[in-house]
Amino acid sequence: MTAALTTPQPALDAPPAPPGASRKRRRSYDEPPRWQIYVPLGVYLLFTLVPFYWMLLFALREPGSDSLVPWPITGEHFAKVWNERGFDTYFVNSMYVGIASMLMTLLVALSGGYALARFKFRMKMPFMLALLCSQFIPGALMLVPLFEIFRELQLLNSLWSVILAETVFQLPLSMILISGFIRNVPPSLEEQAWVDGCTRLRAFLAVVLPLLRPGLVAVGSFAFVHSWNHFLFALMFLNSQDKQTIPVGLNTLLGSDSVDLGALAAGGVVAAVPVVIVFAFIQRWLITGFSAGAVKG
Repeated sequence: MTAALTTPQPALDAPPAPPGASRKRRRSYDEPPRWQIYVPLGVYLLFTLVPFYWMLLFALREPGSDSLVPWPITGEHFAKVWNERGFDTYFVNSMYVGIASMLMTLLVALSGGYALARFKFRMKMPFMLALLCSQFIPGALMLVPLFEIFRELQLLNSLWSVILAETVFQLPLSMILISGFIRNVPPSLEEQAWVDGCTRLRAFLAVVLPLLRPGLVAVGSFAFVHSWNHFLFALMFLNSQDKQTIPVGLNTLLGSDSVDLGALAAGGVVAAVPVVIVFAFIQRWLITGFSAGAVKG
């Protein structure tokens, strides 16, 4: 009777479990099957790339063709939009607006972001809240006031009107992001430079600014892309065709009765290629910059 109630003991000579057995057993419960990862990613990738393929198809195949493969490849549509539709001028104007807006946004946002990160002053939090709330104001709501201001300043039909408008609308968010990046730089680094005889400006340029490179790339890239793609300001403030940008140029390809799909697709490729190239080169800095801005130092 006593032997029947005795709890069986494990055999003393049983081989020990392999070192990775518990980890494999835990991994089998924690990690989903691989198909549950690859199938949604494949569907998302297909959903993302099909519009780009469709645009390239219309841009590269011959006029009148209905083939689903762009063969033989032709550059007729690109030559048409570049030489006949003025996209060479639109491209230069858009590049000028994008680069100038990016540089002005970074310059002003660096100054304001440094003040928000390093100085304490009254109404600081309400000021930052006002900056955030300004992002909820649509650009269309400010068209009439901006139009009147630029008319008084004689900046209508000038690329500087678009540059200034883009800079003003991108500054609040850029300033808040850069202030977060600056907070992650220890103030002791600047203090050591002050002890060595550097002024505040020289210490910022020599110590802080090099550490802000990922954040500046992240903010500057979004400022450039936003200025490159923006349609409303260029449409309202620029009248001459030789002053227009690529988004307005794409709008001119839409006729009232018919649409040249090949030329429109070629114009879309011209508009998309610079943005793709920019993000292809800066993606490493972009991820690093947003990771640095998301962690409080």
